[in-house]
Amino acid sequence: MHIVDWILILMPLLLVIGVGIYTRQYMTSVAGFLSGGRLAGRYLLAVASGELQAGAVVFVAAFEMLNKAGFTLGWWGWFSSPLFLFLGTTGFVVYRYRQTMAMTLAQFFEIRYSKSFRLCTGLLGFFAGLVNFGIIPAVSARFFVIILNLPQHVTLFSFTIETYMLVMALFLSITLIVALTGGVLTIMLTNCAEGVVSQILYLIIIGSLLSMFNWTEISQVLEARPPGQSMLNPFDSFAAKDFNIWYVLMGMFGGIYGTMAWQYQSGYNSASKSAHESRMAGILGGWRGMAKGLVMTLLGICALTYLKHPNFSAQAAHVQNIVSQISDPQTRLQMTMPIALTQLLPPGVKGALCVTLLMGIFGGDAMHLHSWGGIFVQDVLVPLRRKPFSPQSHLLILRLSIVGVALFAFLFGCLFRQTEYIYMWWAVTCAIYVGGAGAAIIGGLYWKKGTAAGAWGSLLTGSTLSLGGILARQVYGDHFPLNGTQISFVAAISASIVYIVVSWLTCREDFNMDQMLHRGKYAKQQPSDEVQTEQPSKKIGWLGRVIGINEDFTRSDKWIAYGSIAWGFIWFGVFLIGTLWNVIAPWPVAVWSKFWHIVAVGLPCPIALGTGVWFAWGGLRDMLDLFRNLRNVQVNHLDDGTVVGHQSLVDTVSSPEHGTKVEEERLHV
Repeated sequence: MHIVDWILILMPLLLVIGVGIYTRQYMTSVAGFLSGGRLAGRYLLAVASGELQAGAVVFVAAFEMLNKAGFTLGWWGWFSSPLFLFLGTTGFVVYRYRQTMAMTLAQFFEIRYSKSFRLCTGLLGFFAGLVNFGIIPAVSARFFVIILNLPQHVTLFSFTIETYMLVMALFLSITLIVALTGGVLTIMLTNCAEGVVSQILYLIIIGSLLSMFNWTEISQVLEARPPGQSMLNPFDSFAAKDFNIWYVLMGMFGGIYGTMAWQYQSGYNSASKSAHESRMAGILGGWRGMAKGLVMTLLGICALTYLKHPNFSAQAAHVQNIVSQISDPQTRLQMTMPIALTQLLPPGVKGALCVTLLMGIFGGDAMHLHSWGGIFVQDVLVPLRRKPFSPQSHLLILRLSIVGVALFAFLFGCLFRQTEYIYMWWAVTCAIYVGGAGAAIIGGLYWKKGTAAGAWGSLLTGSTLSLGGILARQVYGDHFPLNGTQISFVAAISASIVYIVVSWLTCREDFNMDQMLHRGKYAKQQPSDEVQTEQPSKKIGWLGRVIGINEDFTRSDKWIAYGSIAWGFIWFGVFLIGTLWNVIAPWPVAVWSKFWHIVAVGLPCPIALGTGVWFAWGGLRDMLDLFRNLRNVQVNHLDDGTVVGHQSLVDTVSSPEHGTKVEEERLHV
């Protein structure tokens, strides 16, 4: 590591501390800690949410997939692109969830179903989240031990311990500073600021890699694969194990079924100024992620080229020598490409990569800690208590719970030895909760005949099948016929069938959806509502109605929505034409190589530049708006996640004056 790299690495540390100190003054309520006062704009949410997927563990997971499948998964992914863009434009799940005003998903479950169901889903979601998150700090720490060229072991007080444990403890300590100072407000603002900086650093990394490796070398490595396992030709990749067309198709179903079910960013789900801002943040998020996707792709294929091309044989031998010193087989596989990156990246560029990954770690892990700690308090402790917490006690318990999650993650990372691919582990541990909860979420938001009995049936079915799959994988290993993605798919299908059948059999009265969603006579003005500077467009054509455009959309919102849908259909068209063409006259591998050079590398470069400027401007503007609104927001301590009679407590108050009186009486008690 060069001195320039170390200077760059200090940047996120100073940023985290500065934002944490500044935002602490605004943290005066439970709703502020959990939802940031519900004042976030679309660009702030889009940039901040994107940074959650920019940590080291995400890059390592992407390298694992790229090493197996190359570009072929991208081809099959285009089959689903119009569908996901359509769901994003309509605000599927996200829009209606924000209308409920719930701060956690399990709070919505109590509003829609029952307190016992909230408790069960709170505990189950908390357990699944802990286990899912448990591997992340350890993988990130191992990555940085490698990329910073630190010794594998150190001696401390006469004890020899693995260095990654100390690095993991350091990272978790810094992450706690982010999560504890101002809650989701600090996390969101930190992530947004980091996201703006990352966009600039991504461009530096992209330019450096393109100048170091030529496409001829890269293509020669990608072409050198056995029949049926091509990394370029998707029609010659059906023999690839785990990451293949079935992985994409099952992932497509899981992406729809589990929309917003996984709660690692529960604070962001309720932090927007309005339901419409949540929807627009989801639409914009896809554009913002292109630069990161290009960086991960380039880093992966350049590392592969460095390891396998004859021009770099001497350097590759040195990398393999370092890799051979790692005792754990799964860790060796995970760290091979990161080790290659430590050798090929020049000073400054290596520092830029470290900065982006560190910022992703601090922001992403802080959101995990905040989410799982908050879920335990809000969806387990709060429903169980007969007497409410005072605001000060509530905030203290939330912070202690977050510290507990961090301690668990540290111990889990020290003791657990991972045997699955990272994406497979995430899929199956998510399915412990999402496998059953997905049906309850979609049915609860969109079907007035959904019942608590149906929700219980889907939850028990999906969770039992998923947990059984995990145990079977641990006992039988690769001899068990299903991988993590397949297990989660079976669990989700089974849970959906159970929800529909049981609800039909047990429904006695339609649920009052308008009251839950604050529609019609139940609509109310929210403190965060603002007058739009651009008036909504009144004319909505048939296409607009199909994709969910309503009176909330301004003219520019429409352009963004239509543009996103058109972009998805363009690639869907490329998929259809290319598939038909290859069925009639298959493309040779050289044509596939040129195709991916243009589509996966050439085209994203100018898009990354344009979106970098676009989202930097939007993110900074929304941050300034947030601070202006925070100075005027009225704190309501009744807004703490308590549910009474299928309504949030704050919604049962008939007037602001009545609310103040109830709040004073409650605080006195």
